[in-house]
Amino acid sequence: MSNRENFKSSLGFILVSAGCAIGIGNVWKFPYVAGANGGGVFVLFYFLFLLIMGVPVLTMELAVGRASRQSAIGAYKALEKPGHKWHIHGWFCTIGCYLLMMYYTTVSGWMLGYFLKFASGTFEGIETKAAVDGVFESMLANPVEMIIYMAITVIAGFLVCSFSLQKGLERISKVIMLGLLGLIVILVVNSLLLDGAAEGVKFYLLPDFKSASKVGIMNVMVAAMNQSFFTLSIGIASMEIFGSYMTKDKTITGESIRICSLDTFVAVMSGLIIFPACTAFGVAPDSGPSLIFKTLPNIFVNMAGGRIWGSLFFVFMTFASFSTVIAVFQNLIAACEENFGWSKKTNIIINAVFMVVASLPCVLGFNVLSGVTLGGMNILDIEDFIVSTVLLPAGALVYLLFCVTKYGWGFDKYLAECNTGSGMKMSERLKPYFKFVLPILILIIFGTGIYNFVASLIKFYS
Repeated sequence: MSNRENFKSSLGFILVSAGCAIGIGNVWKFPYVAGANGGGVFVLFYFLFLLIMGVPVLTMELAVGRASRQSAIGAYKALEKPGHKWHIHGWFCTIGCYLLMMYYTTVSGWMLGYFLKFASGTFEGIETKAAVDGVFESMLANPVEMIIYMAITVIAGFLVCSFSLQKGLERISKVIMLGLLGLIVILVVNSLLLDGAAEGVKFYLLPDFKSASKVGIMNVMVAAMNQSFFTLSIGIASMEIFGSYMTKDKTITGESIRICSLDTFVAVMSGLIIFPACTAFGVAPDSGPSLIFKTLPNIFVNMAGGRIWGSLFFVFMTFASFSTVIAVFQNLIAACEENFGWSKKTNIIINAVFMVVASLPCVLGFNVLSGVTLGGMNILDIEDFIVSTVLLPAGALVYLLFCVTKYGWGFDKYLAECNTGSGMKMSERLKPYFKFVLPILILIIFGTGIYNFVASLIKFYS
């Protein structure tokens, strides 16, 4: 596609791509998973697996996108050998992006809702933990309120994507990402200045293998492997699309490392916001998924200027989640344009209406459809399982095999595309690792996820 748009600058590409990776997984999941898995030891393993797994697979998605100049389905068709069917995976990628947004827009709506609640003073005068927890439970029980937050997220996301790549996605993502980074600094400084914050920093950043052994070192390693892999959302072409908008000026390896570095910076800094605040107020740092919506609001309401800090924190969370929403929406729009030939206006309207309707089951799964479960998992959990445990690792394995085997695009072509431009190069000597070791690591993630799912079903129904 010779007339395909490009990013205006390398910075624009980095911020948009990092914005897609940076989201709820960084600022919500990373801190609570780190807290539940020994803190500093988990972070150490996370860095290791991000380097040896996340960066290589990210370069492959981006290389496929840049070489083909198309979204997932067309990319495979352009690069696969005649008669091969790799492009079937492109359809699974598109379905995966829709599934991801069917629950991600709901959680993004929660962030928006909590920002509005703190900013409007909903938590003013609330003193008991039960009352603070009740705000979240009340929101989940109100389908109208949640539908409104979700619909605002969807409509705003497609509105941004209705402009050109440079004037819409790139320009807005720059504002969001720079605002997000600025808010991180303010929130981290505030947390570090709290009395007792040092204990939280120690738990978070100093590896304590004795503490981690209580969870199990292997369990910590697997958790870190999963988080390092899923934080980049690789496997469903959510990153591949941005490769198709890249210029050939910079090597993909160098750009991938920059994306991972920014993604990791936000994840680590999120922990520096949360853990010092937890220890300063005597709250356990391993409180799990409720950390953001129950534990932290309880801290804010007892903190001097809590209304302001709570508002800033949740606008930060809103920025982080919305950056992913608009990035994935861009992927969906591109896929529909290339495969169905829809005009941009028609494309935006159909996708926006479909996404609002398709997101309703997740919203209603907390109230009207709360009885619809599988092994104790509600609709959001089921959708997240399909994407995170099945489609992401399986898709990453497909991209890997496509790029390194003779049956796909081939290692030499991948390497040439990856190393085109100025910057850090990918070494040819890594080929044995890519062909024989990395697939095993991905299979460990996939197998562990499926095993845990089956084990939980057996336990629930036994």
